[in-house]
Amino acid sequence: MADHPELSAEERAGKAFPVSWDQFHRDCRALTWRLNSAGPFHAIIAITRGGLVPAAIVARELGVRVIDTVCIASYEHNKRGELQVLKGLSADALKLGGGDGKGLLIIDDLVDTGKTARIVRDMLPKAHFATVYAKPMGRPLVDTYITEVSQDTWIFFPWDLGLSFQPPMREGAG
Repeated sequence: MADHPELSAEERAGKAFPVSWDQFHRDCRALTWRLNSAGPFHAIIAITRGGLVPAAIVARELGVRVIDTVCIASYEHNKRGELQVLKGLSADALKLGGGDGKGLLIIDDLVDTGKTARIVRDMLPKAHFATVYAKPMGRPLVDTYITEVSQDTWIFFPWDLGLSFQPPMREGAG
């Protein structure tokens, strides 16, 4: 798979990993269970947009009240583009992390190629980085994750999905 693939709908469907709300919530709680012994954390930094939902779940479970965001645009619907930092960390979050991220928890839904993770790692080199899902290229940049998927898998998150009929995997099995 190329570093910046532009997958067709057929290619995404063939390597699809749909995640329901229930499964995502369970995976976020499992992530929290692993993070419980890694803290305490002064604040959570959610990488938007994908990190917002897991950050809320993890913050609730760990009792962390301070949540900040780093806003990085890397996807335009289904195509990866150039990375843009739209919003950096607040002065308060930087202060809580001592300027280098110590005591901060970075949360994202997925680490893919690692390009977004590298930008945030450079901002907060001593922060603990956690994602719910990890692909091989980005996995070395995170400290904690729950599920690894192959690099060519396209994850469909619950907020990307609507309820609709799904045909059986095997033709004629319906």
